Amino acid sequence: MVLALFRVLSLSGLWLLAAIPVHAADVCPTARLQQSSPDIATRVVAVACNENVLWYRPFIDANGRVASTTVSEGEAGLLGDGGTEAWRRVAGYWIDSGLLPRMEDFPGASDCGYADSDRYPSSACRAFIIDQPWSAAFVSYVMAKAGVPGFRPSASHFDYVRDAYLHPDESAFQYLDPARARPAAGDLLCYVRIGSRSYGYEGLVSALGAGSGSLPMHCDIVVAANPDNDGLAYSIGGNVQQGVSMRLLHLNRSGNFWGLPQRTVGAPACSPDAPSSCDFNRQDWSVLLKLKSPSALALLPNPIYNSVPSRAMLQTNPSSQACCVNCVVGNNVPRCPVP
Repeated sequence: MVLALFRVLSLSGLWLLAAIPVHAADVCPTARLQQSSPDIATRVVAVACNENVLWYRPFIDANGRVASTTVSEGEAGLLGDGGTEAWRRVAGYWIDSGLLPRMEDFPGASDCGYADSDRYPSSACRAFIIDQPWSAAFVSYVMAKAGVPGFRPSASHFDYVRDAYLHPDESAFQYLDPARARPAAGDLLCYVRIGSRSYGYEGLVSALGAGSGSLPMHCDIVVAANPDNDGLAYSIGGNVQQGVSMRLLHLNRSGNFWGLPQRTVGAPACSPDAPSSCDFNRQDWSVLLKLKSPSALALLPNPIYNSVPSRAMLQTNPSSQACCVNCVVGNNVPRCPVP
């Protein structure tokens, strides 16, 4: 009798626990709805989150494992809205960031200006999207759509990293050491993409101070930092596993990164013989660009996107063109003469 009563109470307790709503640590499903917020950081998070959700929420877990991917950048597969092909969405990042005209010398870039035309399924544009890294175009798209003052869009992450370091009074970001800074919504967490060398914070500072050329980099947008909840920071980057993916990183109780996986030169390559090296969070983390306070952002000039061609200027239907450069057979548009 007592045992049976215990079982009933236990099952009742389990049922009650199941009925209690569990707080989801991923803010994106709700944060994506705040794109019209008066707060700039909230808008940045909302725009980035909306894209991650649109790509079916792919992510890399806190152990550096790719936990979910659904569709890839160059595919014609539809995204979560049920109507946008993946490759056209990436072309939209290039267009809406204002960066596409700057890429016109790269094969296929001019075709991406027609990406909104359903009658123009351009293989050349899709090749451009696959061949050209678009993570900086994604960050620029998010900052443009969120209306971040003092941000200069670029196809290279290094440009706005350099802006924050060399022109701190004009940039929307503060240049900080990721090992010591506390990440927050709207920040950019960046690493250098050179396999033969590890820069870290000090190495990147030296490179920026020397003023020597550029460096291949990648930046994620921090969308949440929860030291008191689940002890994780959540960031979103474009062109991560060929999509718009989320990354989870550990935080300590003070809100700093805890055990930020740092890539070292000479470490074994990821392989079945070295599974411990298979950590997609292990990168050459070199800088945290901290989004300035609302009062500091208010002192910066308005976004400078008025100086770049609008989407309407780029989305000319091929059939209305006087001539074409990358022509499609049967579109009845004559080829432009060679200059």
